[in-house]
Amino acid sequence: MDPLRLRLWSEDDLDLMHAANTPAMTDHLGGPETEDQITERHARYLRLVEAGEARMFVIEDARGSALGSIGHWHVEWRKEPALESGWFVLPEAQGRGVASNALALVVDDARAHRAGRRFLTAFPEVGNAASNGVCRRNGFTLAGTVTERFRGAELTMNEWVLPLTSTSEVSPPDTPGP
Repeated sequence: MDPLRLRLWSEDDLDLMHAANTPAMTDHLGGPETEDQITERHARYLRLVEAGEARMFVIEDARGSALGSIGHWHVEWRKEPALESGWFVLPEAQGRGVASNALALVVDDARAHRAGRRFLTAFPEVGNAASNGVCRRNGFTLAGTVTERFRGAELTMNEWVLPLTSTSEVSPPDTPGP
């Protein structure tokens, strides 16, 4: 696979968000967002990056073509400050290891920008075999499942966790999920 790079999300990346807002791409997220929701999410990415509360990226190939998006943002997980990651890869780039390689880059970035947070989490829908496999391939541990409302529907997700410090220093909190 060609090398990937991550570029911070910018004002010019709204079209990438639109490209991922299809029924097939949002099947494990409760379906496509409205135009207003897309516009708000784009603005939120920009705000959070500017405020230092998130690092949202465009996944690019060696030629600078956008393949998808990935990032991490501040959350509370099991009553502890953590980072959460999420991603998408456009259909034409799927099945080539893009998400796994991009997540490896994000893990490195999260470790460099963890701001005292001990864990990186990810919450793919339980039926999303591809995203669950990405977590597994990147050394995350399955900590449980959680069901929450997302985009107006109940979504059951796997809770994946990766320590951001040496594994001898940390173990996932024992308290139930959010």
